[in-house]
Amino acid sequence: MLTTTPHLFDEATRITAGDSCWQGRTSEDYWAFVGPFGGATAATIMRALIDHPQRSGDPLSLTVNFCAPIAQGDFDLDIRLVKANRSSQHWCVELMSGGEVATLATAVFAERRPSWSHQPAELPQATPFDQIRPYPKIKVSWANQYDFRFVEGDPDFGGAKKEIPASAFSKVWIGDRVPRKIDMLSLTSMSDAFFGRVFHARRELVPFGTVSMTTYFHVDAADLAAENIDRVLTVADANIFHKSYGDQTAKLWSPNGRLLATTTQIAYFKA
Repeated sequence: MLTTTPHLFDEATRITAGDSCWQGRTSEDYWAFVGPFGGATAATIMRALIDHPQRSGDPLSLTVNFCAPIAQGDFDLDIRLVKANRSSQHWCVELMSGGEVATLATAVFAERRPSWSHQPAELPQATPFDQIRPYPKIKVSWANQYDFRFVEGDPDFGGAKKEIPASAFSKVWIGDRVPRKIDMLSLTSMSDAFFGRVFHARRELVPFGTVSMTTYFHVDAADLAAENIDRVLTVADANIFHKSYGDQTAKLWSPNGRLLATTTQIAYFKA
């Protein structure tokens, strides 16, 4: 049953409008190693854009560059509409923390009109969500806000050294641990809700952080609401780890077989 009380995710991504900028506040419930969980930060930016009085259309893409750690407490969002035409809007958002830019984001919103549709990508086969045990809680608070159910690629962080790296691939159901209907905000956050691919490949936790993340949305708000879901099936992988940086790619699916979003990241690691 979906909760009717305020959800921790909505509290964590809450924003208020100011005279010259918008304000948000970090949440201990969505904290990572040295700062807030990037997915929650991206969702907070998305919420500010969706709520902005000049916004028109639905999210098409969001790129978030994590420039510096965001300090605990309040932060400001400087939101600017860069360019708009009949069908799309281009936005720039600067998140200010401690008097400096900590996160820089760009977004495209678009009016999606009826057209020819074709989805060559097919929903991966997967054991149903209800037949898989939840992944146990770990020390990082943000991860404990999600219900991870691994179909393939269970993470092994035991640190058992092997000459050949393990696969970076995983297939996993993701939902909020306290169920919440998936909307554009939670879809944005879940596009970052993957353990670092380097953790999987090395079988250990190493210093890690997302540098830049781009998410492409393949549904509008009405499409997503019609899916009426509280979980997504995700597949995530990596192509390369080299000289302290590695990529991450993922697809997020509705249980009904609809491709909701795709995401690409570049991340820093120390190993």
